[in-house]
Amino acid sequence: MKNFLDINQLISDESNHNNFSGAVYVKQDDEVLAELAFGYADRAEKRLNHPTTRFGIASGSKLFTAIGICQLVEEGLITFETHLADALDINFPHFDEDITIHQLLTHTSGIPDYFDEEEMDDYEDLWRDYPVYQIETLKDFLPLFQKEQMKFNPGQRFHYNNAGYIILGLILEQQTGRTFTEYIEAEVFQKCGMSDSGYFVMDRLPENTAIGYIDNEEEQTWRTNIFSIPKKGGSDGGAYTTAYDIMKLWEALFNFELLSEDMTKQLLLPRVQVNGEVHYGYGIWMNQRENHIYKYHLMGYDPGVSFRTSVYPDIRMKMVIPSNVESGPFEITKVIEGTVLNT
Repeated sequence: MKNFLDINQLISDESNHNNFSGAVYVKQDDEVLAELAFGYADRAEKRLNHPTTRFGIASGSKLFTAIGICQLVEEGLITFETHLADALDINFPHFDEDITIHQLLTHTSGIPDYFDEEEMDDYEDLWRDYPVYQIETLKDFLPLFQKEQMKFNPGQRFHYNNAGYIILGLILEQQTGRTFTEYIEAEVFQKCGMSDSGYFVMDRLPENTAIGYIDNEEEQTWRTNIFSIPKKGGSDGGAYTTAYDIMKLWEALFNFELLSEDMTKQLLLPRVQVNGEVHYGYGIWMNQRENHIYKYHLMGYDPGVSFRTSVYPDIRMKMVIPSNVESGPFEITKVIEGTVLNT
């Protein structure tokens, strides 16, 4: 491991090279190795980003949903093998009756997605017929996929699927009688001490929150993402949090403060091979070599949002990189891994 100053210089050099806007927070055990911020949270007002700034994390939020579902399993309300039709009183006329909670968690259910990356390139195209300002609850997503045909048989293969996590959120709401966001904020965020995190409404963002920016490099212009993503996040993504709060989440998870030790191990178990060393568990990615997991990670990308966070259990190191532009966290992650960690 290089020294503290080396790591900070590496991060700063990469940030300057790519005009990164966001925060970088790295810890090894209890020692803080890097605690940096770059760019503007609000370009118009020239308000700088800070390590305490709240950022959207897009699909990085799926882990919150998976933790909530695992809590319901621990309570005996459902099991991982419970069928969709037995857990949720909503009709999906063309869905296979054998779809299970496990398959929804692992993106192997075969259901249609409301944003299918095999068929669509631009997430913003979704909202031409369904304005983003009308998407506030999980049920608001249903017209986008509820009556579509299955893509493949349940369990046949991995296919990343946002709609599956919308359904998991609806299951959580029915089984608990609480809204999804109320449940996660109380049973995950509050239990971790994630006091700066929440599912905030896009046109009513609280103080110290970064605005997401979409850059047009050809024209040298930019715009905010307020018309490009749903008005309020939910079970497939869209939470706001800070680098500090995500670090608290990792520490609480690995200290078994959110789930029992056995259930935490089930959450972190490689369930499906995605590509080479990359596997997926319940709401979390992991890299495995010779049956040994050397990295757990989350990622999230939306218009005006990019996010990466990783845990390296062998060297007891964690890093969190949220951003309010569409790239940067991956590149900084690779610089740290390649130069500092030698992976």
